[in-house]
Amino acid sequence: MSVIPDVPDARVGRPQVPAADQTLRILRHLAHRPAPIAATALARDLGIPRSTVYHLLATLEEHGFVVHLPQERRWGLGTTAFELAGGYARQEPLARLGRPVLAALADRLGESAHLAVMSGRDVLYIVEERAARRPALVTDVGVRLPAHLTATGRAMLAALPRAQVRALYPDAGAFTDRTGRGPARPSELRDVLCRARQARIAEEDGEVTPGFRSVAAAIHDHAGWPVAAVAVTWEGERETRPDAAVLEAAQLLRGRLGYDRR
Repeated sequence: MSVIPDVPDARVGRPQVPAADQTLRILRHLAHRPAPIAATALARDLGIPRSTVYHLLATLEEHGFVVHLPQERRWGLGTTAFELAGGYARQEPLARLGRPVLAALADRLGESAHLAVMSGRDVLYIVEERAARRPALVTDVGVRLPAHLTATGRAMLAALPRAQVRALYPDAGAFTDRTGRGPARPSELRDVLCRARQARIAEEDGEVTPGFRSVAAAIHDHAGWPVAAVAVTWEGERETRPDAAVLEAAQLLRGRLGYDRR
């Protein structure tokens, strides 16, 4: 009779892979912070030796999970972390919860609605609800568009710390163009995002498709980070903008995702 050796249960006691445990704790801590943080503060908050924190951050930076802001001597989440969030969304929980909310929004307004998440400097559309007798849009499920040109991208960028936005858009080379409209340098993007923060709603007018306009609102998690954005797009002019309905839909979905719970 074979004997199965005792194997320590990894769910209890000390972690079996300390480096992995420390890495995940760093990422989780960064995700819950409202702004980038110094490595020394990470070491203090997590009780990890400072030298270990620097080694782990260097590896995470190499793979894009964190970004270093040298002028501030701080660290924040990188673009690969956003790609993980997009991967989570593609696995359906966010899309399944969002689909009925967007369907109701499209029916209420008679305009097409969509839900998007950040993926690096792009937005990735995960739900598209097209209103009856409305033209097809480029914002179909699985489509990526430059975040700085879209209402959904601007809504989410406006909710990020300014240092994080600077890391994503350090210079004019980070900007792409579709219709000859929209911000083309960091200072122009700052103005666009400032208006979005003040209004609590982001907009775009002909910067994705000529003749079409959109407004969007971000969905924030417990720490205030944008996990997704809800938008409505229409052609031509509307008697009234659907800002209030979009904000209401974003807040409803935030509650369904559990971010209103204390």
